[in-house]
Amino acid sequence: MFFLIPALVFISVSLAVFAGYRLWHQQQTVKERIGQYKEEPDEEQDHQAAAGSSQLKRGLTRLAALLTVKEKGPGYQKLRRQLLLAGEPGKLKPQEFIVLKLTISALTFVLGIILPVSLTNVVVLVAVSWLLPDLYLQQKIRKRQLAITLAIPDVLDLLTVSVEAGLGFDAAVARVIEKAEGPLAEELRRMLYEMRIGKPRRDALRNLSERTGVGYLHNFVTAVIQADQLGVSISKVLRIQSQDIRRQRRQKAEEEAMKAPIKMLLPLVGLIFPSLFIILLGPSILHFMATF
Repeated sequence: MFFLIPALVFISVSLAVFAGYRLWHQQQTVKERIGQYKEEPDEEQDHQAAAGSSQLKRGLTRLAALLTVKEKGPGYQKLRRQLLLAGEPGKLKPQEFIVLKLTISALTFVLGIILPVSLTNVVVLVAVSWLLPDLYLQQKIRKRQLAITLAIPDVLDLLTVSVEAGLGFDAAVARVIEKAEGPLAEELRRMLYEMRIGKPRRDALRNLSERTGVGYLHNFVTAVIQADQLGVSISKVLRIQSQDIRRQRRQKAEEEAMKAPIKMLLPLVGLIFPSLFIILLGPSILHFMATF
């Protein structure tokens, strides 16, 4: 009962902020998808969309403008890297993400002061609310990298077939973007856009590797850059990379399967064995105690 009120305060504040952010993010996603399929620009709709933009985003932007952060500092660069690996959720900048954390912590502190909560519990809740956005960002990064890792072999197969059919590398990437979905397709679309506006293919591929942070994709980018510099056939490189990535994934799965018995040992010893001993030895112990 003592920790019930602080827990309810923390959960309510976190859910409210998270729900507001998710609602704004869904609205932005719908607007972006509608903009992709809109044939002619509608000035009235654009004006209404601009007028109905999220108050949360604008408030974070205004507060971030007042926040002085050393952009060359290691903490800022690390946060910027994490947001990039997470796919830039909500198009948040590092300053805006810091303001979001401060807002959540401030709301938690205010509610903790208003409600009858001890100072120690308020401090604990504020610390947890400060760390919660970082945990969400780490989970977002892992989920996104896993989705990219699972999609790489199929995308490479489609890219290989397109190149072998006679398409150039840029045209093959455009064809893959039409068929594929997910974070990897979005990153390929961004890479293709960079190449179309004049950025060299080598730099666009390296940016693709930096934005994802996936080892398989880094090896693929390195192989394609070397093939482009040495004049090697792209189709052969793509097929070899696809086969190599599937082989590495199979080896990774076998490695995880071999680790499973060791991971099962702890719950087996801590949970199953004590219950088994109680069932088998319990009657004997009770009989022994009753006898002596």
